[in-house]
Amino acid sequence: MNAEQGWAGPRDHRGDQGHQDRKVAPEASTGIGNPYMPGPVPQYMPPGTRPWWTARRRIAAAGAAVALALGAGGAGAVAAMELAGPRTVIGSPTAVSRVAGGGTVAQVAAAVQPSVVSIRTQSGAGSGGGSGVVLRSDGVILTNAHVVENASRVSVRFSDGRTAQATVLGSDTGGDVAVIKASGVSGLKPAALGDSDALAVGDTVLAVGSPLGLDGSVTSGIVSALGREIQEGGGDGGDSRLPPYLRDQVSQRQSTVIGNAIQTDAAINPGNSGGALVNAAGQVIGINTAIATSGGGSGNIGVGFAIPINDARKAAESIIAAGAR
Repeated sequence: MNAEQGWAGPRDHRGDQGHQDRKVAPEASTGIGNPYMPGPVPQYMPPGTRPWWTARRRIAAAGAAVALALGAGGAGAVAAMELAGPRTVIGSPTAVSRVAGGGTVAQVAAAVQPSVVSIRTQSGAGSGGGSGVVLRSDGVILTNAHVVENASRVSVRFSDGRTAQATVLGSDTGGDVAVIKASGVSGLKPAALGDSDALAVGDTVLAVGSPLGLDGSVTSGIVSALGREIQEGGGDGGDSRLPPYLRDQVSQRQSTVIGNAIQTDAAINPGNSGGALVNAAGQVIGINTAIATSGGGSGNIGVGFAIPINDARKAAESIIAAGAR
């Protein structure tokens, strides 16, 4: 293993404070990808406009380094991982017509899509965006902290095309979880939340969100691994491929260690951050947050990561309770 590679043992992504007792492999110096690229999250921008890379993150995993791009300049946030080894990646389609243990992909998708929203943000650095999951019928929505970080204005687009302004109720930046509240809405369909502790490697999952600003997109795959530890942030901001304002944002990001992350081969791309990873029963079992990319590319190669819903739900409940006091 060379100086630019490192491993970190499994832990949890979503934001408890117990990370100081765990040893995390030193961050390698890598290029930029994007979640942030988990994607990391920007506002929709039509094809052909400026790139939307954002904050850089790194993932400490088996012989791989991750660069996270925060979606502050365009279509979305996800994480990007730079893999050591061959640059050519050949994947096979994972399309399925029926979800093992549940209904068809179409049936599961139709049940979940009304509970997943597209989020647009404005900040001093520009526009950004991502996805979110409806927790309550009155507009309380769960997303990633990096999706709404430093946002001066947040808006939400629902599956039926309606839009609403939103406020940030609070964020757990250590766990990359945030809760927002859409204004003047009612009758929304809350997502059914599952039990991420019940997941097994090989379980069928769907990723639902707004990759590249394309609302309501659905991809399918399986749980590839559990208990992954990923390290996000800590970029030096020196990648010349990023617009100047995004290079500044990268340099201001702090490292976040997310343990116990769910790894999936369901396609996740910039803009999916904060969206739902669902099981065959249509229950949300994870919040999509990061992807790995090969070389200088920023697209999906079948290695994505999600925050277990049990962790995200706990963080969201704490945020909501604090806001009620």
